[in-house]
Parts: sequence; C-alpha cells; structure tokens
Amino acid sequence: MSKPLASVIIPAHDEAGYIGTCLRALLASTPGTYRAEVVVVANACTDSTVLVAQGFAESARARGWGFAVIDTETPGKLNALNLGEARAKGDILVYLDADVIVSRPLLGQLAEALKGPAPLYASGSPEVAPAQSGFTRAYARIWQRLPFVTTGVPGFGVFAMNMAGRARWGAWPEIISDDTFARLNFAPEERERVSARYSWPMIEGFRNLVKVRRRQDDGVEQIAARYPQLLQNDDVTPPSKGDVLRLGLSDPVGLAAYLAVKLAVKTGFADNKQAWARGR
Repeated sequence: MSKPLASVIIPAHDEAGYIGTCLRALLASTPGTYRAEVVVVANACTDSTVLVAQGFAESARARGWGFAVIDTETPGKLNALNLGEARAKGDILVYLDADVIVSRPLLGQLAEALKGPAPLYASGSPEVAPAQSGFTRAYARIWQRLPFVTTGVPGFGVFAMNMAGRARWGAWPEIISDDTFARLNFAPEERERVSARYSWPMIEGFRNLVKVRRRQDDGVEQIAARYPQLLQNDDVTPPSKGDVLRLGLSDPVGLAAYLAVKLAVKTGFADNKQAWARGR
C-alpha cells in the first residue's frame, strides 16, 4: 500500500516577513508513513511573498515533496483555499496559516490521525508565540489556559481533514471564520487533537485584540445564522465561575487583561466592526 499524500495548503497575503519561517519549519518535518506536497497560494500580494515562497522549491523537491506557488491577483483567503484545493492531489488536506510554525512531528501525526475511510478532522496542540506587547502576553497567559485551548481541537492556525471529511461541503463559502466552519462540520467524536505542538502568533495590543475577538464572535454568529445545523457539533463551553476564580488567584494581571478585552468586545469599544488589520 502506498503512503498517503498530505497536501499542505498555505494561503498567504503579504506574508513575506513570515512565510519563510513557516516553510522552513514545515520542510523540517519528521519523515514518516506519508508523502507530502506544499501549495502556497499568494493572494493579491503587494510584497515579496511569491519570491520568498518560490525560494523553497528546491529544498522541497530535495525531500521528494511536491511544491507549487500560485500567484493570484484575486484577494481573499477563501478563494485562496479553493485555488489551493484545485491544485492539491492529496488524500489528506492540511490548511496552514503562513505565520504559524509547526513542530517537526506535527505533519506525520496529522497524517496518522486521518487514516481510514470515515470522515475525520485533526489539529495539533497550540502554543502562543512570545508576544512583544505586555498586554498581549498577559491576555495570552489566561487565554491559553481555557479548556477549549488546552483540551479541545480548536484548529486555529492549522487544521486538517481527510477527503471523506472534505466531501461534506463544496467550495469554501465566503465566511469570516474558515477554521470554525471546518471544525463544526465534524462531530466531536470525529475530531482528534494530536500531541505535536505548533506556535501560533497572537495579535499585539489591547485595541487589536478587541478587534480580532469581535471578528471571531462575528464569525460564529454568521455560521449560526447561515448554517444553524452545524451548531450541534459545537463543544465549546465557557469557563465556570470556579475556573475564573482559580485563574484570577493564580494570575490576577492576566485575568484583568482577559476580562478587559471581553468587556470591550461586549460593549463595542474601539469601533470593532472596522476591518481587521495585522497588529504584529
């Protein structure tokens, strides 16, 4: 039996400062019982993202991996995902953000978790990359201790599925939260968290955190309105009062930062409906 092919699709918009580190880590993945290809989809880039990505083609092929860079003038992550899938040839699809750094075992563990004919979804164990902003560092200390982050299969930054799972919908719809949409297309028992870690950068600063958290809430609300049947697969539970008390006692500064963002999102602080912008 031939090894399964894992297609890693990386949408990238003006990610010249990040995609090199992302690809370098990906190409250092531990060999295993899988084959791999990488499809970078540079969408409406105005920087050197395409050139940086193309610079890794030889390294990929030296490993026996397929490698392609699609340069499209059409903006939008969802269109980029559709273009990447059209080019991908894999039995397994891995969706990776261009600013995420995977650990060496992650790709192999995802490929192993997604073997079999039944629809399956998987992601790794996230850790927040060191932040420059003191506020973001404080917020992240609490956020990454929430139950959904520590024990769930959140999928932000990187998620994967086999082709039986991907067959559950057609083209990617124009939605705010692609990772939430993908996760909710699978029941909790169809989702697996592997132990391998990946580093995910959190947005910098209070105002940017508020904008991004509001956008995430908007994404969930949009899915609830357009795809209400998917909510039966949601297993996110808010922390209990006891959880909040324990977090506050162990890290009062972190909890204050977390609650400040939560309150600001709820009250509409900082014109949260504005377009998202990178804050790193």
